[in-house]
Amino acid sequence: MRRHCNQANAPNADMPLTLYRRDRCALCDLAASLLAARGRVPDQVCFLEDDASAEQRYGWRIPVLRRGDTGAELDWPFDAYKLGQFLGEAE
Repeated sequence: MRRHCNQANAPNADMPLTLYRRDRCALCDLAASLLAARGRVPDQVCFLEDDASAEQRYGWRIPVLRRGDTGAELDWPFDAYKLGQFLGEAE
């Protein structure tokens, strides 16, 4: 059985990110690809199937990125431009 949130190997100390997602979710894979294109890896990946409270909070909103420094959340749909704004990076 998988833990509800998996820690990344290299955390982003300045802006920790959590990706809330499901298994076998094409949109979730796309969100992860958009992050990777910016050279970012989420510090935590939380699978809703493993956590009833996360399922209740994020179920219809996934994929969702959450900034650990501010608590801000970015719901799907988002593109590279919106992701850049969320991360505070210039396009």
